[in-house]
Formats: sequence, structure tokens, C-alpha cells
Amino acid sequence: MKPISIAEAHTLPIWRRPITLLFLMAIAMPLSFATWSALLNNFVIEVAQFDGSDIGWLHTVREIPGFLAIGVILVIMVMREQVLALVSLALLGVATAVTAWFPTMGGLLMVTLLSSIGFHYYETVNQSLQLQWLTKDRAPQMLGWLIAAGSAATLLSYGVIVLTWETLDLSYDTVFMASGGLTLIIVGYCAAVFPQFESPNPQVKKFLLRRRYWLYYALQFMAGARRQIFVVFAGFMMVERFGFDVHEVTALYLVNLVANIVIAPVFGRAVFKFGERNTLVFEYVGLAVVFALYGGIYWFGWGVALAATLYVVDHLFFAMALALKTYFQKIADPGDIAPTAAVAFTINHIAAVFLPAGLGYLWLVSPGAVFGMATGFALISLVLALMIPRHPEPGNETRFSALLPTPAE
Repeated sequence: MKPISIAEAHTLPIWRRPITLLFLMAIAMPLSFATWSALLNNFVIEVAQFDGSDIGWLHTVREIPGFLAIGVILVIMVMREQVLALVSLALLGVATAVTAWFPTMGGLLMVTLLSSIGFHYYETVNQSLQLQWLTKDRAPQMLGWLIAAGSAATLLSYGVIVLTWETLDLSYDTVFMASGGLTLIIVGYCAAVFPQFESPNPQVKKFLLRRRYWLYYALQFMAGARRQIFVVFAGFMMVERFGFDVHEVTALYLVNLVANIVIAPVFGRAVFKFGERNTLVFEYVGLAVVFALYGGIYWFGWGVALAATLYVVDHLFFAMALALKTYFQKIADPGDIAPTAAVAFTINHIAAVFLPAGLGYLWLVSPGAVFGMATGFALISLVLALMIPRHPEPGNETRFSALLPTPAE
């Protein structure tokens, strides 16, 4: 079947349009990944007998495909981005479904690597498709709604876990199989129903590293370093220090989901109204405070109520990262979006390859020091965000662009 251009796609019924596909994929991904994340800490502690060092190594392996996301450039030479997105989602669903079958260090490393390939390749291509298919004036609001859709999709599944984990005596295998299976059902529907869409601008299909995108690359690197500390150790702390059970961890995720459903569209409107610089400055100031308070939990013995509150607030601040996507959309050449998305994912995961394992050993000695490092990362990000101009565009990528010649590459 001949691909349909984005400009012609409005003639299709709503259930076959590109925006509908983006929403369905936004729903399918967290059904597997978020459920896996919610159960992981309890599963590795209760079943696989992990300690802080083990979880650090697991997350280091999980992030290797993110570091190698630049390989997407090679794949899209022979496969359309839309097809690669669905294939990656299918791999994520299958790997999630079988996670409980491998309750050993070696087994979990293997299945985590496979699910991570699916997750990171999907995220790389999905970001590219979003920025290609959404217009610049609609992107901030629509990205907010896409985040809200993913949160809403997982809200029901998490609610089921909270209500039935103890009453029905659910097993890890049952929940992993159900979540991965739902992702696969949605992928099958998308593959059968939607035509192939032709993006308005042909994408450069080669390695691309432009000097004028340097600030975007730097912000991506710092975002990856900060996120690793939150993803690896914030949830692990709730289980290890405060003894949270599966239904309690999942309840915390439920609060995050409800907050995201309400707040994410607001963040999208905030980016549109106040601009990327102001939004990111607000995010990084907030994250610095949150991480400093995390450290205080260990240094001063603050309690579980503060830890749970910080976990929710932390998660919400990360949702504001959609401003980084729209900043790049505004400064990028239209044909650079796909290859730069792959390069940016690799840069985002440079720290992810060594930080989890290294900080896992530091965690055994001083958990508070781990969150102290995260505070420093947030402050560095704040300094970088202050360099974003009020109205970014090609030729005005940073606040120094008016003073310094803008390189073409």
C-alpha cells in the first residue's frame, strides 16, 4: 500500500489518523514498562535476593541499549520508523511477559536487556515521529496530552494491582504476563489498522552531530544522569528503607498517574505560554530541592511521609522534560529530527552505563551521598537551561548566538 502523507492524513477517519496512532503507542508502552518498574524492586528483593550493588548492575545493563540507540540510524535505512516503533513495542511486550520466568541474576540481566532494546528503540523513534508529525504550534499541548494518555492507560492496571494483589494472591508471573500481553494486543491492532504515513520532510539517514545543537546535547546528558539516580534508587529506597510491599509501591505509582493525568496537559500549556527556558529552569530548581531533601532522609532520619511525597513531586518534575523536546524541535532542521533523536538518546545514556553500577557501591556506604550527587546534577542543568533563548529557532539556539557566529554544523 502506498504511504499516505501527513498533509493528506486529515482525510482519514479519526481512528486511522497519525495522532491516534501516537496515542495508542503512548498507551501501549507504559502498560509493559511502568508495570515492570512498579514490580521490579519487590521482585528482585523478594525473589532474586538482590542488594544495592545487584540492582545497580541490573540497571547498568538495562541502559546499554539506550547508549547504543544511535544504532536506530542503521535500522531506519532498511525499515520505516513507524514499523520500527511497532516492532520495538512488541519486543518490550514479550520480554515483560516472561520476566518472572527468569528469577536469577543471569536470567534477569538477559530478559532486561531484551526489554530495554524494545523500550529504548521505541522511545527514540517515537520522539522522532512526534516531532515530525506534530506542528510546532501544537506540539507542547499535544505532548502534554500524550503523557496524560499514557498515565491514564496505566491507572486502571495499577488500580487492579492495588485492589487485587493481596485479595486474589496474585503472582508476579500473572501480572507480568497480563501487562506484556496487553501491549502486544495493541501493537497487533496498530499494525493491522493504520496505513504507513509519510513525514513531510525526508530524514537524514546517517550519523549526525551538529555543533549548533551543543546545548541540547549537554541538557540531554545531564537529564540522563539525574534520571538514573531517580529511577534506580528512589523506588529502591522505598522498599529497602521503609519496607514498602508491592501494593504500597503500586499505590505510590497510582498517585503519580493521577497527578500526571491532571498536570501533564497543564505543563504542555505552560511550555507554550512561558517558553522552554522558564519551564526548564522551574523544573531544575524543583529537582535540586527534591534531591537535597532525599539526602536529608538518610542524613537526618526524616520519615516515610516525606519520602513518599518527594517521590510523587520528583516524578511530576520529570514530566516537564517535554520542554526539552520542543526546544529541539524549534532549533532543528526538519530533516535532522530522526538522526538527532538517536544521537540524543545515546548522549542521554552515557552516564546511565556507568552511574547505576558505580553508585550502587556508593549506596552501600552512604545512600545520602547518592542523592547529594543528584542535587549537583540538577544545579548544573539549571545553569545550562539559563542559556536557552526566550525564542529559540535556527540561528538562535543559545543566548550567545547573537554574540558569536552560529556554526552551520
